[in-house]
Amino acid sequence: MKAGPSQEEIRRHNLGTLLRHVHIGGSMSRAVLAERMGLNRSTILGLVSELGSAGLVREELPRETGRAGRPSLVVRPESDRVYVLAFDVGVDRLAAARIGLGGVFLDHREIPVLPGRGDAGKVAEVLAGAALEMVGTARHGTYCVGVAAAVRGMVRRPDGLVRAAPYLGWEDEEFGEDLMRRLGLGLPVSVGNEASLGALAEHLRGAGTGCQDLVYLHGDIGIGGGVITGGQLLGGDSGYGGEIGHMVVNPRNGRTCGCGARGCLEAEAGERALLETARRDPSATGREAVRAVVEAADRGDITARAALHDVGDWLGIGVANLVNVLNPRTVIFGGTLREVFLGSAAQIRSRINRLALKASRENLRLRVGELGDDAVLIGAAELAFSEILVGPLETLARAGA
Repeated sequence: MKAGPSQEEIRRHNLGTLLRHVHIGGSMSRAVLAERMGLNRSTILGLVSELGSAGLVREELPRETGRAGRPSLVVRPESDRVYVLAFDVGVDRLAAARIGLGGVFLDHREIPVLPGRGDAGKVAEVLAGAALEMVGTARHGTYCVGVAAAVRGMVRRPDGLVRAAPYLGWEDEEFGEDLMRRLGLGLPVSVGNEASLGALAEHLRGAGTGCQDLVYLHGDIGIGGGVITGGQLLGGDSGYGGEIGHMVVNPRNGRTCGCGARGCLEAEAGERALLETARRDPSATGREAVRAVVEAADRGDITARAALHDVGDWLGIGVANLVNVLNPRTVIFGGTLREVFLGSAAQIRSRINRLALKASRENLRLRVGELGDDAVLIGAAELAFSEILVGPLETLARAGA
């Protein structure tokens, strides 16, 4: 007969669950925590006391109440004491942030794209330098409990090897290991795909909050994708799941994609296709170039409108395929696709209505991301927080607290 979990295992699980509730959901009373966790109030009191003694949460009066009488205390995460380092390795920008428990940005650095960004070691060096500056400004008695980076490319699970990042010029790079050595904090660096981490962020803190089945599409130079199914991030056998941008939608007459195939969604509806169709300067790329096309279309520019219509057509075909295969409740457009969707929503919806199965699309919601350009950083932070949300006290002890 198999033995059940020990009391210590149950306690550890409950501590992590409670911390996760206040980390993701913000401040809440003991009564709400008891209801959500299915535990009695005395057990919740013990868990809160233990986490409070460790400096992970605190109890205080709520900032605003609409009721008469003495308000109940609420449990809040100690955002200033425990933090992670998060990095976003983009094609047109590098970003680093120090993010406190509860998802609070404590420090944030934007770094101009390096001229030789094909050198992963140089990227790691620059990001490590920015991170150590942020760590140096943190007050005494604070602790870094995790580090994670988001990369535009295929990242192998579980070791974080960047197998291919064509737009960065990387292949089989041990970026996480390199960054860990340069940081010298004694913490491993988790590495994930940027769109998958963007999906995680929007699911936990953005347009997909409360939705258990969603698809997130992230526009950069290419198109990335992340899938949440049953509340869990879809990774696939080796971690390469969600490469939605390489779904082939136009195999006969399509543009050549950076992956070598023809007619991928990324090639037909990505940044380069939009700018080329809009007859823009090919050297003017990036977020601002995409936004300029959308703004021109809003002002009545016929060429810009036609480009958005064309890209919207291909996006609609891609989303219709995803709806038929995955049956998501919500599809979220993030990165530069946020602006593209706002400029071509009618065309996208038209294609979905014609091509997606009626039963699969009848409850479908199309949304734009709520987290803006920080979605990927926030997702990387959630990856970095994952260990402390499983074993709070053990992780804090390893951090030296």
